[in-house]
Amino acid sequence: MYIKEILSLLDRYYPTDDKCYLHYDKPYELLFATILSAQCTDDRVNTVTKDLFKKYTTLEAFAEADIKELEKDVRSTGFYRNKAKNIKVAAQALIKDHSGVVPSEVEALTALPGVGRKTANVVRSHIFNLPSIVVDTHVKRISKKWGFTESDDPVKIEFELMELLPQEHWIKYNTQVIAHGRKICTARKPKCGECPFAPFCTGKSS
Repeated sequence: MYIKEILSLLDRYYPTDDKCYLHYDKPYELLFATILSAQCTDDRVNTVTKDLFKKYTTLEAFAEADIKELEKDVRSTGFYRNKAKNIKVAAQALIKDHSGVVPSEVEALTALPGVGRKTANVVRSHIFNLPSIVVDTHVKRISKKWGFTESDDPVKIEFELMELLPQEHWIKYNTQVIAHGRKICTARKPKCGECPFAPFCTGKSS
């Protein structure tokens, strides 16, 4: 397995791709944006949150939001009823249980409605700079192609990658792989002839 070579190529081709693709100013905004990103593109979420975060400018505003109105506000992200409910209840829980501060612990984050390990790790990575591996569709698909995992379970993949990858690369692995998945190794029409990772690719993604 060519882990060092692959990580070196990621750093070479995507040296500045360590940003978060979701737009936010406040920690809870990233939390809510990530909840909205389930089964939805980051671009769509950013379009929705551009207005959403102007309309609800505080955590209290989300906690007190009219649920039907909030559903309309997030409708285009899909699964809008569950997402609106989770955001509202999560806001209430943050105020009640955490004094309005987004926690950094995985256990505390995943105790919030609608927050799984992926969302928790996004927050831990980008808000607290804590080494965490985020397993999204790009990471799952491309990690399988590189032979890093054979699993379809995101949690299992996360722990497998934690064993394989050096901790200092955990945070940027996700954003670099997303960049590669968007530019070269796209799901529908991968540009294999242009891919610097072709020598390490098993071709398996499912």
